[in-house]
Amino acid sequence: MAAQNTAITDTAPAGAPQSPTGRQWLALAVLVFSQLAVWLDNTVLNVALKTLADPDEGLGASPNQLQWSISSYTLVFAVLLFTGGVLADRYGHRNLLLTGMLVFGGASAWAAYAGSATELIVARGAMGIGSALIMPATLALIAQVFDERHRATAIAIWSGSSGIAIATGPMLSGALLDHFWWGSVFLVNVPIVVLCVAGSLLFLPGAAAKVRQKFDPLGVVLSTVGLFAIVWAVIEGGHRNDWNDPAILGAFAVGAILVLVFVLVELRVANPSFDVRLFRNSRFTGASVAVMLTFFGLNGSMYYTSFYLQGVHRQTPLECGLSIAPVAIGVLLGAPLSAKLVRAYGVRRVVAVAMVIATAGFFAYVFLDEHSGLGLFWVFLILQGLGMGAAVAPTTEAIMAVLPADRTGAGSAVNNAMRQIGGVLGVAVLGSVLAGVYRGEITPKLDDLPPGAADAAEESPEATRLIAGRLSMPRLSDFADQGFVHAMHIAAVVGAIVAAAGAVIIWWTFRRAAHTEGTG
Repeated sequence: MAAQNTAITDTAPAGAPQSPTGRQWLALAVLVFSQLAVWLDNTVLNVALKTLADPDEGLGASPNQLQWSISSYTLVFAVLLFTGGVLADRYGHRNLLLTGMLVFGGASAWAAYAGSATELIVARGAMGIGSALIMPATLALIAQVFDERHRATAIAIWSGSSGIAIATGPMLSGALLDHFWWGSVFLVNVPIVVLCVAGSLLFLPGAAAKVRQKFDPLGVVLSTVGLFAIVWAVIEGGHRNDWNDPAILGAFAVGAILVLVFVLVELRVANPSFDVRLFRNSRFTGASVAVMLTFFGLNGSMYYTSFYLQGVHRQTPLECGLSIAPVAIGVLLGAPLSAKLVRAYGVRRVVAVAMVIATAGFFAYVFLDEHSGLGLFWVFLILQGLGMGAAVAPTTEAIMAVLPADRTGAGSAVNNAMRQIGGVLGVAVLGSVLAGVYRGEITPKLDDLPPGAADAAEESPEATRLIAGRLSMPRLSDFADQGFVHAMHIAAVVGAIVAAAGAVIIWWTFRRAAHTEGTG
């Protein structure tokens, strides 16, 4: 058992490069599957959204409750990643990974048997706590297990594994929903957790961290409350369709002030949970922002893709999962390819081009309508995945390259926090755009409905179709499809603009860094 408490990185003799050992590859497999569990939970829910909205088969969740069922997980995940990184550096990365797995597995079982949309939202938040302990530890353990010669390859495999989740999650969710109740999409996490816990005990190094970082409770509270206020304002503003509501404006103001205070506090404390000083490095800043904006577009587009396929095209959950799978082909191609391209052309060119490709994939939704074939749709998904895969691996390596060895846990937390913040804002912003535009499109078509039915029908496309079926008004169902497609076009343009901004930022920041370092 003593071998389990020693680092498993092998040091090669000078001048004799050594390939990773079988034990190192097994350790990487455990870390990939640990991350896979987290990513699966991001993707399985997308296909289940329409079922959860159904009052008979699901929980009768409203559009803003659906947004919160996604956002409660990603928001808690994002803001507690800072704490998870610090705790991992302080108490040992494997210890935090094991703790996170147990929390994640227990909360998954809770979510599976939630009795209401509100309970599901709370359970999803608890799952976010577990994920926040898991993710910083996975990337930090890669840095511990692999030396600099093989670390980039290991990180590329780790990053590319998200593509497996993107492909497997929707298909797995669809298959389960076709045969079982909606809670099965969360219960499937439990056996994955059991396998990862066993693998962690067998193959991961358990040595305690040498530097014991201090906990930063004030930073955690400020970041959590500040981001929550901003996301709440975005989601509720879209739901109420009233951005001048004093509550919405007040939440925006409070959130912005708290985030600003958070930055000022983190600049002053000796051991911040989120070291904002790292953003003085242009490469770190550019890579972090690029990661955030990439996931803004991806998570936002996946949110409305499920409703497009299941609502407009009337696909079953399994058909929807299979239809989304091509995005993973792009990710699995882009992630390993990017490592070779970066060696030849540099991070700046590769990531900027990758984000332009992703931008094209996001924007291409404007060419889809209620009659579009799946072939064109799959091409757009592959473009999205290719751009995402080629952008995320090099930016992750660039982030880790500027971190001191004793801050890898906190540094990986920054990387994953930027992903999750981008994802939660993508769902919040693009989901609110979708809801607001749809309401504006469908409301004029409801003049002939009874007052109660009209109020219910404008809630969402699913509600409109439900009322259309009850009143035997097939034309109203057609209006729902047309209104949703128009709203999706507007949301796609917003997502594409954000991704394009990421390409500009990565190009500018890495050019600036090159000039500063005198490398041209």
